[in-house]
This record gives sequence, C-alpha cells and structure tokens, in this order.
Amino acid sequence: MANLPKASSSQPKPGEIGHNNPDGTKTVWERWQKKRTFVRALEGTYGEVFRSLFQQPRVYSSTQSPWHGGPQMYGKATINPASVQIAQSIECHLNVFSPNGRGQAHGHMNSAVFFILKGKGHDVHDGKTYPYKAGDVCIVENACVHQHLNDSADEEMIVLVMKAKPLFLFMHLLFQKMVSYPPDDPSSGGEDYLPPDDL
Repeated sequence: MANLPKASSSQPKPGEIGHNNPDGTKTVWERWQKKRTFVRALEGTYGEVFRSLFQQPRVYSSTQSPWHGGPQMYGKATINPASVQIAQSIECHLNVFSPNGRGQAHGHMNSAVFFILKGKGHDVHDGKTYPYKAGDVCIVENACVHQHLNDSADEEMIVLVMKAKPLFLFMHLLFQKMVSYPPDDPSSGGEDYLPPDDL
C-alpha cells in the first residue's frame, strides 16, 4: 500500500471555522464555513420514528428563515434535514439576485431544479447558455459546472431551488467545487438592493 500523506495538524477540523477551505481560499457566505447537517440520524425505535413523521408540520413559512449572502445574490434555506424533521432526502431554498446580479460558478454531483418565480435571466452550464423567465423551470444536470445570472437591469430575480442533495451526499456522491465565488461588489443597478422581507 502506498504511503499516504498525513493530514497537517494545523488544518481546521470538521466543525471549526475554515474546515471547508483549509487552504485559506476566500469564503463569502458563512454557511459555506459552519458545520452543517446534510443527513440527519434516524434514532429510536421504528415505531417512534414512524409516529414522529406523522406529527410533523406540513407547512413552513420562509419568512422565518433569514437571508444570507449578498450583495448580488442572497439565499435562504427553507427545507433541509437540519431545519425540519420531515425532510431527509430533499432540500429546497430560495435565491434572489439583484438587478444584473450573479451567483457563484460551481459544480456538484446532484442535479437541481430551478423554478423561476420572478424576473428573467440565464444559466451557464458547462459553457452553454440557457435563458429563462418567470414561470420557467431550469434543470441543472448532474455534475455540470453552472452559474445563475439575472439579465434585468432594474428588477430582482427570484428562484426556488429544489434538489436531492442530502440523498446524493448520503450515497457518498460528495464532490463539489467552487470555480468562482459570488462578487464582493454590488452589481450595476443593484447598489442599494436588499432581498424582500415578505418572502
């Protein structure tokens, strides 16, 4: 067996700030650094777990979750294994983009479905452009490098993101990579943009 390099004792351990980027690369959103629950443990007897499932709420208010990120892209988690007991294999969150705003370019093993609630924009998937508008659904295929961009100079873009990421991570399809981080500066036309407080 080949000798594997030993992990540096100076690298952050899981759960510590910086554990997702031990090489010190830039991080924009705190959620990319803090310890997260991707798949929740199912503990107790089968009967307890089974009964508990039927006691969970079926309606959740997104207004109770705070926005994170900025200044061009903000997001809020609404449904995931860490926030609600009823969801173990799916995750849903909202993203908003300032006028002319854009998000990070990144890739992950899981596919994703983007329902465009407001505005117009386009995605770039492995170098190919896909335009969309409110009412459209955009599919991000497995393992493609992609980025989301708002094409409006004076209107925000709002999307609902749905994906089976927890299930993929449970199956050890873990690989995810940031190609470029979201911009640090406000977009042209979005200098004073703040995400809606009624969503």
